[in-house]
Amino acid sequence: MEPDVLGQPYERRTIDLASDDEGPVVATLVRRFAEHRSGRAVLYVHGFVDYFFQTHLADFFTGRGFDFYALDLRKYGRSLLAHQTPNFCLDVSDYHPELDAAMEIIRGEDGARTVLVMGHSTGGLITALWAHERRDAGLVDGLFLNSPFFDFNAPWVVRRPLAGAVSRLGRRSPYRIIPFGISDVYGQSLHADHRGEWRYDLTWKPLAGFPVRAGWLAAIRRGQGRLRAGLDIDVPVLLACSTRTFRGKRWEQGASLGDAILDVEHMVRWAPRLGRHVTLVRFDGGMHDLTLSGPEVREQVFTEAGRWIDAFLPAGTVESDKTAEVPVPRTA
Repeated sequence: MEPDVLGQPYERRTIDLASDDEGPVVATLVRRFAEHRSGRAVLYVHGFVDYFFQTHLADFFTGRGFDFYALDLRKYGRSLLAHQTPNFCLDVSDYHPELDAAMEIIRGEDGARTVLVMGHSTGGLITALWAHERRDAGLVDGLFLNSPFFDFNAPWVVRRPLAGAVSRLGRRSPYRIIPFGISDVYGQSLHADHRGEWRYDLTWKPLAGFPVRAGWLAAIRRGQGRLRAGLDIDVPVLLACSTRTFRGKRWEQGASLGDAILDVEHMVRWAPRLGRHVTLVRFDGGMHDLTLSGPEVREQVFTEAGRWIDAFLPAGTVESDKTAEVPVPRTA
């Protein structure tokens, strides 16, 4: 491990992955140990046009005895290399190697016995599909999905026939830019230099995002199709989202009180397809990243998440958790 850009107590580790058509590929695992370690850990996976900067999220989990980990996926944030197309992939399963590697570090090297995986937006789609594929490996004990990306926020004709045509284009010209981007409304609602309260690196998380490319859209569409066909995630799932969708193209106060990126009704509709044990919680006034909502709403989010954790992932439920605190491993 080496010092992270967030400073102490955050460390990071670069995970070298196989090269792709653009060249060398890496992912980055950020780590912060809890002061009183309990054998439990959480792995956080960000969304599209995103990276880990939400230190208050780490505060919440480490305060409950969870070692906190965040994975900047390939071509995102800390892992974005100069020769790469930002945030690009050809299939959602491209991210499985770094998730596997992160879990090997968390469980194999650092000794976690219970692991909660938390995915936001695109990270929610990615982690849900990965948890389904790895359901027999015993890697995941719970899944927390924060406004997961289960469908495109567009009319049916765009989500299905038009997106299908773009997907076919993605096979021929995967790097072609398509006019399917996001506005800067959500970014304005977040960043402290505009109308929000958060500070983060705008080169890694631009207000209006990065260009959307045909190959990426095709990859997401295939992944969403697999999810909507039905998964068999065999651990408890918490799915949290806002009560409303903000559809404006220009900033107004309502953008800070709803999901300005995705249609929340899609999340509600497809939640039962995740598995047999899904808890759905909705938050009035919640933003797309619920943990970046206004203070009162995010306090409610953490309260509900804490109740769910106490019910389904309490300390001491795993036989080996009855031993003493987990020792701090040597820094790699």
